[in-house]
This record gives sequence, structure tokens and C-alpha cells, in this order.
Amino acid sequence: MLKCRSVWRKLAPFAGASATLCRQNVRRTGLNNGRTPAHVPAAHMATGPAGGGGGGQNHFYVLLVGGTCLGGAIYAYRTVKGDQRRYQERIAEISSRPHRRAKEATTSIRTEAPAVAEAEAQVKPPSREPSGPAPDAESAAPSETTQPPQAARRDSAQPSLTLPWHAPYLLIGGGTASFAAARSIRARDPGARVLIVTDEPDLPYMRPPLSKELWFSDDPAVTDTLRFKQWNGKERSIYFQPPSFYISPEELSKAENGGVAVLTSKKVVHMDVRGNKVKLDDDTEISYDKCLIATGGVPRNLQVLDRAGEEVKNRTTLFRKIEDFRSLDKVSRNTKSITVIGGGFLGSELACALGRRSHDSGLEVIQMFPEKGNMGKVLPEYLSNWTTEKVKTEGVKVLSEALVKSVTCKDDQLEIKLKDGRLVKTDHIVAAVGLEPNVDLAKSAGLEVDSDFGGYRVNAELQARSNIWVAGDAACFYDIRLGRRRAEHHDHAVVSGRLAGENMTGADKPYWHQSMFWSDLGPDVGYEAIGIVDSSLPTVGVFAKATAKDTPKAVTEKSGTGIRSESETEDVASSAAAPSAPAPAPAVAREDDYGKGVIFYLRDKVVVGIILWNVFNRMPIARKIIKDGEEHADLNEVAKLFNIHED
Repeated sequence: MLKCRSVWRKLAPFAGASATLCRQNVRRTGLNNGRTPAHVPAAHMATGPAGGGGGGQNHFYVLLVGGTCLGGAIYAYRTVKGDQRRYQERIAEISSRPHRRAKEATTSIRTEAPAVAEAEAQVKPPSREPSGPAPDAESAAPSETTQPPQAARRDSAQPSLTLPWHAPYLLIGGGTASFAAARSIRARDPGARVLIVTDEPDLPYMRPPLSKELWFSDDPAVTDTLRFKQWNGKERSIYFQPPSFYISPEELSKAENGGVAVLTSKKVVHMDVRGNKVKLDDDTEISYDKCLIATGGVPRNLQVLDRAGEEVKNRTTLFRKIEDFRSLDKVSRNTKSITVIGGGFLGSELACALGRRSHDSGLEVIQMFPEKGNMGKVLPEYLSNWTTEKVKTEGVKVLSEALVKSVTCKDDQLEIKLKDGRLVKTDHIVAAVGLEPNVDLAKSAGLEVDSDFGGYRVNAELQARSNIWVAGDAACFYDIRLGRRRAEHHDHAVVSGRLAGENMTGADKPYWHQSMFWSDLGPDVGYEAIGIVDSSLPTVGVFAKATAKDTPKAVTEKSGTGIRSESETEDVASSAAAPSAPAPAPAVAREDDYGKGVIFYLRDKVVVGIILWNVFNRMPIARKIIKDGEEHADLNEVAKLFNIHED
């Protein structure tokens, strides 16, 4: 319509001129006819060949109008064709912009190699040899240590031009769940292109060794190598795979056989679920076909520490990442006193690890928590008290029923005042008071956050939207056996990530697997657990005398594994059947004789959780007991299925 209007405006003067000429011709013809004698034949007026000059003028005007129309038509045709040509050139120019930008970026990299090399380090995974040591903090994230934030932001914009604009499988988060999902996707779709985006400067790694085996390494360079000896004596790295396993993000879209790429030190800040794309913190946009949110969680902090001054915050560690391990290791070697606040899994493991180190260095290690005993929210009271004494033997000073009222810095020390009036002086604080699921993307993505358990609310297939899945710590999933829940353990991250990856490729499997978790209080005491283990539930414990082989160290030496969930199988234990004949009441262990045993957690007389105390490699039996969901007349007989009375 706009083109026709434009053409008409250009032809209007010609049309107006033609109309004027026609009117003048009519007038002249009328005047001539008025002078013609009455006896002139009508035929002369029709043909006009012999009657004056009127006929010649008519022919002239007809030719003039015809020529004008023909010229206007030619002009209109050329105008329309020209508009079409310019339109096609404009579309081609717009389409070629990304290619030109990529070419310009390549030219810029060739001509300004020293400047761009630093920026590329923020995008590409850290360059490490497969069997060599992992880099330290400076080599892993040069922008954070050698450049001011604004300069790093400007430099990071250049390599983002060569990033993939589209990823068929986009995984947000670089933890265990993301890696498990990537491996699962590639197993079912060998040619899949998978992009992992993580705000950490490191490739995917396992977190459990950060609070366990790494602290018992005799390598003085362990903070640089991040390699450790497992309880079985074998050495390994905390990274799931060496750098050679991955391809660079720039090559992802061109990889003929697909691959897994990791975009480090980048954070997803916005999700457009209708447009199937995300925005990074440098304003780069990446579209996707299917997306996994595996953002994990962030460590909680006490409000009194949040409100404290900068001096207190600078002397407080919220333990979660590789950098936190490196920082706390350095602190433990250069201070006289460290206080761990928290009596859960992480707090107890760190307290024992630091306490073991204090034997040689003279470091004072204090652990405080509001419960009556260590692991008081998980273990029954009698076992919690026993664990507390065990922690004390590791060189830890334990303060139970300790509620922090205030923390101040005075005379170059931190003063922790408790609500009951006790005062603790220390040099450094480790806050291990739980994990807050990272749900920063919930608002922009329009995803539901569970009000009771936290985390993104997903169905049994771990799906939050039609093409969005959630796995790991951030997922509040529906357990088809135990109901809605959320778990924060390594094995759950592995299993949920693997399941999410399968479902992203069309498997549509529900989450039925009961993931396990474990904790070691040093190499001599450890336990594995499954299901809902809450000290507020009724419990029944059956114990036996432990032997030298009933320790985490002995078990891993025998099995050849270090991370115990790696030795896990999903095989169904066919022998886990409850006895039909009633028996005496469940046995009660002799006082303080908790060498090894099984603790059953009951809800409505049904076992919903099990802890295997210094009993290992029996998880398939425990899994089947919970999966069956039956009432048991005698849990003492059920405990025999775990062979705890064998030497």
C-alpha cells in the first residue's frame, strides 16, 4: 500500500497534465464544431480527415496521453523493482551482521592479542594438563585478581561475541547435578551439544572432599593441586574430568559430533521462558531448546554476623567453594583459634578436620551449636551425645546449647557473646548453619518456589515448565514414596541430574530412586543414610560391636572406591523381606556401645529413613525397605538383613 501511494504521488503531475490537455481539446473541438456550417456531413465530424485541423489535433492528444501513460507505467515498474532490490539488500545486510561481528572480533584478537588474551581467560575453561595439578586462584580467574571489576567487565564483552548464540541443551550451574545431566544427555544423544554456564572460575568438581579428604592430605601443595588420597590410598583430583574432556564454547556450534562446553565465570541473570533464551551478566543472550536449572545453593549466615561490621565479616568464612577451602586452609595455618558455628554435617566435618590438624600446630578449635549434642537434628539423642564425645577426642572444644547473641571485634580478636552470658574469644569464624537454595531466576522465569522446603517446585519428572527441568539442591521434587521434599547431598545431585538429563532427551521417568548421603568424622567413624532422617521422628537403633574393618578407611580400602556413592548400585535387594513371625521388642544397645549399627526412623509405624552407622555397602537393602513402605513387627530381625553381627 505504501509503495502504491508513493508511485501515485510521482505520477500525479503527469495525470493532471493529461487531464488538462484533454479538457482543452474538448473545448477547441466544441468551438470548431460551432463554426462548422450546418450542411457539413456528420461523417466529416466523425472522421475529420477533410474537415479543418480538429482531427489532427485529436490524434496528437491521443498520442500524448498514451505516451504519458506508457511512461508512467515504465516508471512505476522501475520504482517497484528498485524498492524490491533495496529491500533484499537491507535484509542481507541485517543477516550478515553477526558474521561481520565475529570477523571483526577475530581481527581484533589477531591485532590485539595481549589485551584479549586476558579477556578470553574469563570465557574459556582454565587451561590445565589432564594429569597435572589444577591451577591456583590467580590462574583460574585472572580478571578477579589482576583487573578492577570495570575493566574486567569491558574485556569480557569482546569474547562474548564469539560465544554460541544457541545451545540445544543449556545447563545453568556448574556443579555435580549439571555434570551428571550432561553425561546423561550425551549417553542418550551422542551428538548432543551441551553448554554449561557457571559463575565459578572452575570446571565441574565434587564438593564432598572440600570438607573431608582434602584436609587429611599430607601434600603441602594440596590447595594448588586439589588432589588428595582417598581413604583407600588412591590419589585423584576433585574435578570430574580433565580439561581435555570438554570443548571450548566457541567451537560448540561447529562441533560435528557435539560435545560439552563450559562457560566459566558467567552468571545467568534473566530467563525469558517464552522466547527460550537467557541473559548473562554481560548482557549476552543465549537461546536454548531445553534448559536445566542446577544452581545449587548459597551458604546461610547468622543475622548477627550479617549485621556485624566489616572487620567481623572479613574474619568469617561461609564454606562452600574451592576458594573457601583455600582461604580456610591458609587461615588455619596462620591463626591461633578458629570457631565453627553449626553442629550439622558440614560443621562437624570441618571441626573434626581442623581438630585433627590442631594436634601438630597447637590450633585451638571450638565448635558451638544450639542443640544439646552434635548432629542433634539428625541423630537420636543418645547417639548425638556419643558423637559429641567423639568430636572432643579429635581435639575440638565443644559448646552445646550455644545461641549467639552478638559478635564484635576487640583487641584484634573476635568476641562471641552467647545468650546465656558465655563469652568466646577467637581469631576466625566458620559459619556452617545450612544452605539456602539459589532461586534467583524464579521471578524472571515465572517458576514456583516451595514455601515449606524452598527450591523450585517440580513434578516427579523434575520438570518445572514444558522445557525447563531442575535438579540438585535447588529442586523441591515430588518423591513418589515419601512425598514432596528437598535434598542437599552429593548422591541426590548425581541421581537427580542423571534423571533430568534422561528426561530432557525424552525419557519421561519419575524420580523413585532414594538417594543416599554420608558423612565421615575422620577416617574411623562414618555413616550412610537414606530417606527422611529427622531426630524428631521415633527411632529404633540396633547396634553391635565394631571391628577394625568397620571404618570408612577400611571399607574404601577394600572396595577400591573413595566417594562412597560411586560404589552405589541401584540393584534391588531381593533378601530385604520382613519376617512374618513376631519377635521380642527391638534390642536396645548396651550403653555407650555404638561401634556399628542400624537406626530406623519411623512415621506412622512405617520406616521412612535409615542410618547405617559404620555399616557400609548395604544401601540396596535399605533402599528396598523404604520402597516397600510396609510395617514391620520386629525391626531387630530386619536389622539382621544388614549382617551387622558378622565379624
